[in-house]
Amino acid sequence: MAQLSDFTSTTWTAVDLVHRFGAIPLDRVVHDPAPGTATVADVVRLDDHENRLCELIDGTLVEKTVGVYESFLAIQIGTLLNLFVTQAKLGIVAGADGMMQIFPDQVRIPDVSFISWEHLKDSGFPDNPAPFMAPTLAVEIISRSNTAKEMDRKLGEYFEAGTQQVWYVYPKPREVKVYSSPTNVTTLGENDTLTGGELLPGLSIDLKAFFTLPTESDAAAKS
Repeated sequence: MAQLSDFTSTTWTAVDLVHRFGAIPLDRVVHDPAPGTATVADVVRLDDHENRLCELIDGTLVEKTVGVYESFLAIQIGTLLNLFVTQAKLGIVAGADGMMQIFPDQVRIPDVSFISWEHLKDSGFPDNPAPFMAPTLAVEIISRSNTAKEMDRKLGEYFEAGTQQVWYVYPKPREVKVYSSPTNVTTLGENDTLTGGELLPGLSIDLKAFFTLPTESDAAAKS
């Protein structure tokens, strides 16, 4: 993890930003509070009072952004996961505003997350806005404003915090990258089936159906 001491309000520059996240759009970075000075309380405040969902990285608030298609995919995969996890009584599934303090003062917000009962056995069901925990499975729908450097860093942090599997969903090429570690990845295309492996045995998602948007003709066929 990067050190907070070299990223304060007096030393922050665009070069610092690119060094940590790649060339992300500058409007995703919140400047009040100044980069390097933000806290978990600021994450919660922006969500509560300004409806802005931000991750806290090295004392800096970085806003999460998605499009309609990305949001649609997040709800789709979240619904499928929740049905499976609930029926199998494996844990809980959280959505796109499920904030998690994966390290002290470091907040990540997966688009979808599964937390196993095994991970919750000591803490119980989380009852605060940004609980100190890591997802068992993190799912990220990659948007156009996400950079490779930003997502590589997030991937490493998830596994360092104890996450067992990460799915990166790419809407445009219709691919899913399944990570069991930062360096062990399987790439699936739209003609493949996404399974839960040893983590969620029995889960099976047809990726062609998953990536296909519903159309007006689909509704007409049901009427």
